Amino acid sequence: MNKIALVFPGQGSQYVGMGKDIYEIATAKQIIDRSNEILGFDIKSLMFNGPEEKLTDTRNAQPAIVTLSIALFYLLKEKVDLKFEGVAGHSLGEYSAYIASGRLSFEDGIKLVKERGHLMSEVEPGKGGMAAVMRIDDEEVEKICSNYDKVVPANYNCPGQIVISGDKKQMDEVIEKIKEKGGRAIPLSVSGAFHSPLMKDAAKKFREALNLVNFNKSDISLYSNVNALPVKDGEERELLEKQIYSSVRWTQTINNMIKDGFTTFIEVGPGKVLTGLIKKINKDVTVFNISDIASLNSFKL
Repeated sequence: MNKIALVFPGQGSQYVGMGKDIYEIATAKQIIDRSNEILGFDIKSLMFNGPEEKLTDTRNAQPAIVTLSIALFYLLKEKVDLKFEGVAGHSLGEYSAYIASGRLSFEDGIKLVKERGHLMSEVEPGKGGMAAVMRIDDEEVEKICSNYDKVVPANYNCPGQIVISGDKKQMDEVIEKIKEKGGRAIPLSVSGAFHSPLMKDAAKKFREALNLVNFNKSDISLYSNVNALPVKDGEERELLEKQIYSSVRWTQTINNMIKDGFTTFIEVGPGKVLTGLIKKINKDVTVFNISDIASLNSFKL
């Protein structure tokens, strides 16, 4: 079976000027303007003009990325008669996947992302951190982290690339042990320990926002970051609550999708990070990237 899946990027893919090149297209304009209305502040201006430090703030980056991803998704649907059977998103990108699959309306998705960004930004800034780990097996990283209660593998991005997250003091010790084993750890410029136990209180509060939105049924398989499996009806709230403090199992997700017959992956949204990761997970699959007007215009299945 040669099935097509859409994948959506997460935080870190934002950049000043994002969406500016598609704004004059009616469909994109409608999505971006609607996002402004729902959010109650000028996300369009931040996307187009910055400043970068304000756009990078998780409260702004999250809705900006989802807004552009969905605008590009609708433009792609207008361009080609797209028959996709699966979706997945990396961390924040899972909300774009929910919207694209029809499980969430754009309005509810943006409302959730706004609240998610707000709650995550409130978690004791400066107390937690994240680091990208290379040159060491995932199992060895898991073994080191298991000796600590506030540091965990946060993102399984691709073989040989894992991100750890947690309490800064414990992180320093974990990074030293990784170096002793011949690995390399690079601290990331983030405002908190995302996808770690430090986010549990934020996740509990976020459940209140999840309870206010409706989830729809869909024939499109949506793979969860939490367990790397298709989401079943009724599981949405529990999985999205857990997602805030659980590991992003991206490697496992892509491998499971391939096992389920997906051979073509189209990354829709700013940047090309997922395109690169998927090729590292399995070099035999076909990968496309739709990140701006140029890549949209040149796209051919």
